[in-house]
Amino acid sequence: MTINATSRELLLQLQSVISSLPCDYAEARVALNESTGIALSGDEVDSISSGESRGGSIRMFNRGAWSFGSFNDLSGIPARAGALLRRSVALAGTAPGVFSSKPVVAQYATRPARPCGDVSFDEKFGLMRRYNGILKKPSLVQTTRSMYRDSRSIRLYCNTEGTAVSYERSFCGVSFTAIAKDGSLIQPFSESAAGYGGFELAQGREEMAERAAGMAVDLLRAEPVPGGVYDVVIDPHLAGVFIHEAFGHLSEADFIYENDRMKELMAKGRRVGGESLCIIDDGSIEGLTGYIPIDDEGIAPGPAFLVKNGVLCGHLHSRETAYRMDEEPTGNARAISAMAQPIVRMTNTYIENGPNNLDGMLDAAEGGLYVADALGGQTNLEMFTFTAGYGRAIKNGRPGKLYRDVMLSGNTFQTLADIAMIGNDRAMFGGLGGCGKKGQSPLPVSFGGPHILVKNVLIGGRGR
Repeated sequence: MTINATSRELLLQLQSVISSLPCDYAEARVALNESTGIALSGDEVDSISSGESRGGSIRMFNRGAWSFGSFNDLSGIPARAGALLRRSVALAGTAPGVFSSKPVVAQYATRPARPCGDVSFDEKFGLMRRYNGILKKPSLVQTTRSMYRDSRSIRLYCNTEGTAVSYERSFCGVSFTAIAKDGSLIQPFSESAAGYGGFELAQGREEMAERAAGMAVDLLRAEPVPGGVYDVVIDPHLAGVFIHEAFGHLSEADFIYENDRMKELMAKGRRVGGESLCIIDDGSIEGLTGYIPIDDEGIAPGPAFLVKNGVLCGHLHSRETAYRMDEEPTGNARAISAMAQPIVRMTNTYIENGPNNLDGMLDAAEGGLYVADALGGQTNLEMFTFTAGYGRAIKNGRPGKLYRDVMLSGNTFQTLADIAMIGNDRAMFGGLGGCGKKGQSPLPVSFGGPHILVKNVLIGGRGR
């Protein structure tokens, strides 16, 4: 699927329709998609899907209110725009306005090394059968789940400011879950990798499948972690999950501007950590799962500092929230599809590197825990609970004895303040999963950070 004369003509048609609308602001999005999905579970083929879809939407801001309409019949776009205009005349909203931006006229494309459309279904299926075989190999592995997904799409966007963008996007990835069982004890472990590119992103993942199966079995033999308060070295994966779930969502301005408690918590200028702490969201990093050349309101993303040198300095914005809070838009208005409305979402969110190395942090956390990976968690405003994939006792400056059932709980801001050391080994993580918000899931994002040492972390487990 490539941008051709037909898609260029469609973009011109969208521009003509949008420019004819007498309103404060309007935009149109259309996506043409092809996708393949394979899911294997144990010895069974769980599902196979392959198909094409197309659809789009028009959104209009007029008289302080948004009007939105989606469609999957591309021949009906002018009629849909006319219906929206008639509806908008009858509305009178309270939104004070939307932020204006300079027009962007550009064409973007993913350049896969091996386009997924050139790979036969049999080859994709055979690759997943081999991965699933690796997952099933240990005798204690009770069941498995192996997933493959690729999608190719052409995305068209235009608005009344003169922005006109086409984006040829190719996405591919795999995920593996092994569930080991011994008596009544069950231990799952998962791995996933995905990104913008071609079939090459799915190939060569044998070690990842072996690790998922091996960790599930090893955790069966591990003891539950003794509960208590520890100094904890957190690996880049779990550090990224923490910063996305516990802090990133608090930074989304649609959650802030109408909530007095959140305005107080997320006030710019508030010190939340030490001088080395910087937290950034950046959708412009090509290749990462949260990459977007422009957001779904036509705003180009860039590094948005949420925390700089320990001080809260920014929020994530759409055009409307930026206008309401008198701040600059950040390119974070995103929709799960061209037929859904943009809302404020993260892209690639991470803790920036600090000055320390891992050996120094392990020495400083002697007697504490090394915790890694993430099985899940939940947040409630500034409170969080996360379950790590596993933990290890830190002894003689090295991660040693393996523990399971490692649950971390705390207050986000106290935890940020308790970060005592920040490593210099940042890594980013994405996968076939994604972020969920307001019924739009899974949105591709990535997250990450370096190793961090956090003091006085409450760890749930058996009595210490």
